[in-house]
Amino acid sequence: MTRFGLVIFNCSHHLFDDWHDRQEEDGVKVVPVENLKNPYENQGNFNTRFKLTLNKLYVWSLVSYDRVVMLDSDNIFLQRTDELFQCGQFCAVFINPCIFHTGLFVLQVLPSVLHLGFLASYFPDLLDQSMFHPPANGTKLDGIYRLPLGYQMDASYYYLKLRWSIPCGPNSVITFPSAPWLKPWYWWSWPVLPLGLSWHEQRRKNLGYGSEVPVLLIQAVIYIGIIAITRLARPSLSKLCYNRRPEKSIVILHTTLKVAAMWSIFAAYTVPFFLIPRTVHPLFGWPLYVLGVASLSSIVINVFLLPPLPVLTVLLGISGSLFVMAFPWYLDGVIRALAVFTYAFCCAPVAWASLMKMSSSLQNLLEREAFFPRLGESTQMSELNKLY
Repeated sequence: MTRFGLVIFNCSHHLFDDWHDRQEEDGVKVVPVENLKNPYENQGNFNTRFKLTLNKLYVWSLVSYDRVVMLDSDNIFLQRTDELFQCGQFCAVFINPCIFHTGLFVLQVLPSVLHLGFLASYFPDLLDQSMFHPPANGTKLDGIYRLPLGYQMDASYYYLKLRWSIPCGPNSVITFPSAPWLKPWYWWSWPVLPLGLSWHEQRRKNLGYGSEVPVLLIQAVIYIGIIAITRLARPSLSKLCYNRRPEKSIVILHTTLKVAAMWSIFAAYTVPFFLIPRTVHPLFGWPLYVLGVASLSSIVINVFLLPPLPVLTVLLGISGSLFVMAFPWYLDGVIRALAVFTYAFCCAPVAWASLMKMSSSLQNLLEREAFFPRLGESTQMSELNKLY
């Protein structure tokens, strides 16, 4: 039997061939498989995040290995865990007091274990088994064991005290059983979840970000170019005059313009978020997002002649919240949560005032004869194209 080896079950057929080549160069065996249908997915209370969890059954096909340590992709190793290969036929961690966690488990692949253990009774006696303590002489154990919690430290334990305090077993592996859209590899998960940087530090050391940096640079250049162009083409308001008696026939047009302005602001804040590659480093992702919002907002400001500060108030608030969440000297997670709540509470009136200011500016704009001339009259708009 093979003693050691790293195997990846690939269910994502859209991955590029060069990804497979890189894995093979690193000595990783990639096994393409099909997704297993989950028989529970049609239940009313089924959580869709577990739809593909039965793909873990493929680990029972690794009969050429003496011991298998199955890992989810959202694990971070803090130290070596070679001693896990000394565990018995099945070993797992109980994060839930009564149900073991399958984000990491040790398995000795035997046909009897597959048929009678997992599929028939789901290891009902595991909770009553002894805790795994690796023999000092390297001997491999038989039977099934509970693994100490230090092998699957739930990240939520860290967020409470902003430090690890797991007394049982070595603090070896961090797991992130959180909402799928807050997994640590997404750039927006930090600083919402402080441990995101730990994940990206591991990636920086092992894989890097070479495939994503060109995309970031291209987007940054485009955003800077947009800001420069809108700055040069900023329209002059010196020739705008007021018309306090707007025609009733253009009320619908006025309403349409207001809706268009609000949707444009919304798009300016959301489009950059979706354009940034999802797995870039947060220290790249957030600055690019701020630059993108500022860039697209400059277009909205110029088109609708809005005051810049109210349009950018939310962006300033987001930037401030990042500093509040990333502040590294909180005593514990409770104080951090209170600080974030206080900041949000203080920012809410400012955001509302900026919204009212934009609405007022739009209303004033609609009353200006230069933007919507009265019927039968003409207004010279040459100044709108004036370049500074």
